Amino acid sequence: MKAIRQYYILIVCLIVALIASCGRQPESRQTQAVANQSPQPTEYYTCPMHPSVRSDKPGACPICHMTLVKVNSNHASSDSSELSGAITMSAMERVLANISTAMVESKALIKEISAVGKIDLAESSTQQITARFGGRIERLFVSFVGQKVKMGEPVAEIYSPDAVAAQREFVVAMNSPANTSGESALLQQTRLKLKLLGFTDRQLNQLTKDQTPVTVVTIYSPIAGTVLKKNIHPQQYVATGESLLDVSDLRSVWLQLDIYESDIASLHIGQAVEASLDATPSLAVRGTISFISPTLDPATRTARVRAILDNPSGNLRPEMFAHARILVPLLNSLVVPTTAVVSNGKADVVWVEREPGHFEPRKVRLGERASDFYQILEGLQKGENVATRGAYLIDSESQLRLSNTGGTGK
Repeated sequence: MKAIRQYYILIVCLIVALIASCGRQPESRQTQAVANQSPQPTEYYTCPMHPSVRSDKPGACPICHMTLVKVNSNHASSDSSELSGAITMSAMERVLANISTAMVESKALIKEISAVGKIDLAESSTQQITARFGGRIERLFVSFVGQKVKMGEPVAEIYSPDAVAAQREFVVAMNSPANTSGESALLQQTRLKLKLLGFTDRQLNQLTKDQTPVTVVTIYSPIAGTVLKKNIHPQQYVATGESLLDVSDLRSVWLQLDIYESDIASLHIGQAVEASLDATPSLAVRGTISFISPTLDPATRTARVRAILDNPSGNLRPEMFAHARILVPLLNSLVVPTTAVVSNGKADVVWVEREPGHFEPRKVRLGERASDFYQILEGLQKGENVATRGAYLIDSESQLRLSNTGGTGK
């Protein structure tokens, strides 16, 4: 009986020991698994120019051969501000990435608009000399295209039966009884008819004196300029209203410019224009804007702008190519260098240095661009420091860190 009791006690002890060993095994296995896990490195080496390159030891970048810099991998996750896109760079990273900053300042800019164009005839200084009555060209005083004529200078002589008949009517009216005003109505009508036919006061006075109609009537130039086109020859018959000569006063010409639609709002009538010609680069000419087209060319997205240029020496010839420059003064406003603005497709961003080495993105609204500066309408304050050189590198590094930490970017 005693032997049976000892046997039962031994079995119970074995069962208790087995249960105790089974309860401790998961804890030992968990401890073993934790012990087998290799510690995650808290630091690594990367290239400032190529953030995708990573190494667990110092060395050189395999792409650009720059010296790798040490980065704390826990820095991005520990700094909550970087989840919104902010980034902190060490002094070494800043030097290697060639980062430079500039202060936001307030000043007035001068916008320069450049355009190409060509010299054209001034339509207001171009006239056609036409035949006011039909007849035959008896004599032509203009020999060739390009000849210069003076105002009131004879250009042609025409034999016209209609002109002779009109003169006879005037002579007959002269001998008619005068009315109370001293001149009959018939005389007034015939005098007006001769004036409409192109007779000058000198010709009318000579006809009044001689009272003998002339068979060949002289045509005088109503404008001083250069003959651009000669449409007649001696002994040629012309009809009433037919063009005889095209004459243009080249002492004033037009400069036709094509201005992009983004610059049209900066222009106004009377604005000064400075131009240089391909034919004479050393010659600078100046004029004023006289016309801005209300429509755009759908092919080039430009508007035609016309400026008037004085040409007393005749050096400006029609169809010459020209390069124009228009200076537009802008109002005083906040400005930053153009290199400070990064466009990500959705907004314009400037990287502001809040603390030494700590940059955060700031959305801005841009105004006009003048030379190497942008006007800032919203988003910045005077005196803030912004990244100018290397802003795109900062933006790329920020996007990379956000992607590694699961962020969504700006």
